[in-house]
Parts: sequence; C-alpha cells; structure tokens
Amino acid sequence: MIESLEHKIFDAEKIKKDFPILNTKINGNPLVYLDTASSAQKPQQVIDAICKYYSQQHSNIHRGVHHLSQIATEGYENARKRVTEFLNAEFHEEIIFTKGCTESINLVASSFTEGFMQAGDEIIISEMEHHANIVPWQRVCEKFGYKLRYIPINSAGELELDEFEKLLSEKTKLVSIVHFSNSLGTINPVKYIIEKAHEVGAKIMIDGAQSAQHLPVDVQDLDCDFFTFSGHKIYGPTGIGVLYGKKALLEKMPPYQTGGDMIRSVNMLKTEYNDIPNRFEAGTPNIAGAIGLKSAIDYVDSIGMKNIESYEKELMEYADEALREIKNVKIIGEAKNKSGVISMNIEGIHHYDLGTLIDQMGVAVRTGQHCTEPVMDKLGITGTLRASFGIYTTKEDIDIFIASMQKAIKMLS
Repeated sequence: MIESLEHKIFDAEKIKKDFPILNTKINGNPLVYLDTASSAQKPQQVIDAICKYYSQQHSNIHRGVHHLSQIATEGYENARKRVTEFLNAEFHEEIIFTKGCTESINLVASSFTEGFMQAGDEIIISEMEHHANIVPWQRVCEKFGYKLRYIPINSAGELELDEFEKLLSEKTKLVSIVHFSNSLGTINPVKYIIEKAHEVGAKIMIDGAQSAQHLPVDVQDLDCDFFTFSGHKIYGPTGIGVLYGKKALLEKMPPYQTGGDMIRSVNMLKTEYNDIPNRFEAGTPNIAGAIGLKSAIDYVDSIGMKNIESYEKELMEYADEALREIKNVKIIGEAKNKSGVISMNIEGIHHYDLGTLIDQMGVAVRTGQHCTEPVMDKLGITGTLRASFGIYTTKEDIDIFIASMQKAIKMLS
C-alpha cells in the first residue's frame, strides 16, 4: 500500500508507478489512459491481492469447515465490512455484493417494485441516465403497469429541478438518479433530490458508478435508501459491485435470484429464505472480486478521498482551459458543478475519426454515445469524444492529449 498522502502534495507521478499497465507503449508512444470513466486501471496492490487469493486461499465460502474455506470466508466477509466503513453504512448486512451497478439496479427494479409497488404507481428517473438506469425501469413499468417519468435536463446538462418537484406526488414510489453523469460530468445535487423525494414518501436510489471513486460518500449523511457502485471503476476488478440498501427495506424485499446460500431451509413443499445479505447473494459469489475490491478501497483510502477530489478538480480546470484554446472545440456539458470527465466535439470532424487518430498516438479516449443515447438525442448530437481522468492522470498526460488533438485535427481538416 502506498504511503498515505493526507495533507500532503498529491503526487500523481508516484501513484502512476503503482499501475503496471501504464508502462505500455502504443506504436512506440507511452500510453496516456484517459478512459477511466469506462473502466479504471488496477494498481499492483489489487493485482497481488487477487493473485494471492487464487494461489494460496481459494475455496468456496460459508459452506466448509476446512481451513481454506474458513480463510476464504473471512476474506470475503472482511471485504463486506470494509465497504461498510467506506460508505459509512450503519450495518454490514446493508452491503450486498453484486456483479456491478447494472445488476444492483436490476435487483432493486425487481425486488423493490415487487415488494412495495402496485399498478399506477410512478418511478422518476432523468434524461441524463446511463442505459443501465433506464432500461430496467422501462421493463418493470411495461410489465406491471407502473408509470415512468423523466426529469428533463437543460442545454448545460443540468437537471431542471423545478420540473422534478412538479413530477413528485403521492404516486411517486421510487426515484433513481445518477450521482455523476458519465457523459457530461455533471454532479447532481443528490442530497436535495433525496430530501424532496422523502417529503412525498418516495424511496430513492443513487447510481454512484461515477462518484464513489472521485469523492467521499456517506450514505447515512445522504440518507439515500439505495446506493450502488462498481468495483472496476474504483481501481478494483471487473465483475464485482456493491448495492447498499437500508436494512429495514432489504429485510422486506423478496429475493432477486434463487439458488444456493440464499436459503435457510428447503423441502419439497416450500423454501425459507435466508437473512440479509445472503438472501440477495445466490450461488457462489465473486470471492476474488470482493477481496480485490477491498484492496482497491484500501488503496484509494490511503491516498485520501478528499485529496483525490481536490486533485481531480484541479485536473478538470487545467484540461478545460487547455481545450478551449483549440479552435472549433465545443465542450458538451457545461454544468457549474462537474467532475471526472470532459466531453467534446470538433466542428466538421467526426468524434470517431478523431478518437481513432489519437489512439495511434498512444492516447486512449472514448468516442460514441457512452450508453446515454437519450442525452445525445436531447442535445441534438450523435456522440462525443470523452476524456476521463483518474488518480494516475497527470498534467503531462493532458498536455500530450492536447498536442495529439491538435495534430489529429490538422490531419483531418
């Protein structure tokens, strides 16, 4: 684990050395990885934790009395306790391990709506959402007769909160909102949204896929009913994610999937379900993923989430200023409160062509709709080129990106 940087200068160059993949060369150029919003790279500490589990500790959990099973179970449950601390949840039973944000949202869409809603009730999301926070709600609304309503966004990529308040009513049973937009960088005022939702008795879910790695999250302070994040976006492994849910809600929700470990007893006539969190973790879980996630959380906490938040704000300002010096650049998403990503288009040049040329120079960026097609439709564009930053991003990386952009634009003009 790297030395804690709390109250010290943020040393991105030192951090960068912990990520072996960043030594990669692309066409002879050093890799500049600006696609962290899609999936963050992994420090050696996380890789080592996963390798240690598979080489020295692997066994199934909760089911064996032998030594390896005990070790694996302890590692898995310690990961749950670590996430509890990371989110400041009240009880470790409130932490459910899933495959990622997508499965977490689908779990709530299935189990919460089955347990707490009836035909005619309403769900509110926004025009800003990732497809993973749209499609599950569309599906349950079509299937069970709920009504799906959308908070509009303005041209700057901000939620129209006055319209949100108009949508709220006694029919509103659930609000599900992204914390940070993955395509616009907008940071939504989730605490305000939570308070307003609770005023009408609605429950609220926060999609933290883009926020948990960028700033401190305290679910008790937020008072959200559900919160989710994915391991691979917070420098951990793929295939592991977290759903936080208030204990009183989770205890009343029916299971999402059925099988082994989520039962207390089974006979030929009926099944008695297990207590939470086991009720929502059917089958053999991603044990290595949970252990790797714990290592990733240990890593970012050793740097300090407030330090990360401050440093990345500085990076955003530096990149934004540099990009605006390039002729015909249009920044997509002008919210007053932004973090993590900058999306853009260049007049007369397709974002895909630009991204392809930049890649040849060793700079990894994302092009397309970023799984937010309704956002693109709303703004009247086909997609964007998106640069997204992490703890290993340096100002030199941004300088290389800007130089590559200028060179690619000259070649394509």
